[in-house]
Amino acid sequence: MSKPIADIRIEYKRHSLSEKDVQHDPIRQFDLWWTEAISSQIEEVNAMTLATASSDGLPSARIVLLKGFTEEGFVFFTNYNSYKGQQLDENPRACLVFFWKELERQVRITGLIEKVSAEESDVYFSSRPESSRIGAWASPQSKVIESRGILETTEAELQKAFEGKEIPRPLHWGGYRLKPVSVEFWQGRPSRLHDRIHYSLEETGNWRIERLAP
Repeated sequence: MSKPIADIRIEYKRHSLSEKDVQHDPIRQFDLWWTEAISSQIEEVNAMTLATASSDGLPSARIVLLKGFTEEGFVFFTNYNSYKGQQLDENPRACLVFFWKELERQVRITGLIEKVSAEESDVYFSSRPESSRIGAWASPQSKVIESRGILETTEAELQKAFEGKEIPRPLHWGGYRLKPVSVEFWQGRPSRLHDRIHYSLEETGNWRIERLAP
C-alpha cells in the first residue's frame, strides 16, 4: 500500500532568511538567489509557473521558461494567440512562481504585463534552434486539432518551404515582460515556521520590505 498523501512531508532546514540581510531592491535579491540556483545546477532552473486570469476572473496556470530579467522586469516568450495570450490581453496582470526545491526556496512575483518590443522578440527568435522556429509557425497553440499528424504534416511542409532561407518571426509570436509590484521570497524552515520576506512597490517608487507570518 502506498504512503498516504497526508503523511508526505519534508523538514526544511538548509537556509534562513532575514529582512536585515536582504537587498533593498527585490530584483537584486532575486539575482542573488538566481546565482545560487544556477550554481546548484538545478535542472531547468528557469522553469516558472505563470498564473493568469481572464477578464471575468477565471484563473489559469502553466509552466513557462524565464528568458531574461532586468530592473524592468521578467521576460518570457510565447504565442500571442494562445490561451494565456488571450487572458493577458483581457487582463494584463499575472503572477510568476519559482520553486527551487533543492534550495528549499520559492519566489512569487506579481505584476503588470506588457509586450516586449518587436526588436527584442526578433533577437530572441533568431537565437532559437531551427526546429523551434519552425514549431512556432506550425502550431496554432491552444486551438483544437484533429490529430498530431496535422502538426507533423505542417512541420514537414514548413521545413521544405524554409529550406535554405531565413525563418522570420511570426507576428503572432513574441515576448512579454512582467513588471513587478510585489515580490515574496520564501525560505523553508523547520516546524513549518518558514521565512517569508515580502517587497511591495510604493507610489514613491521605493520598495517596502516586511516579514510575513508563515
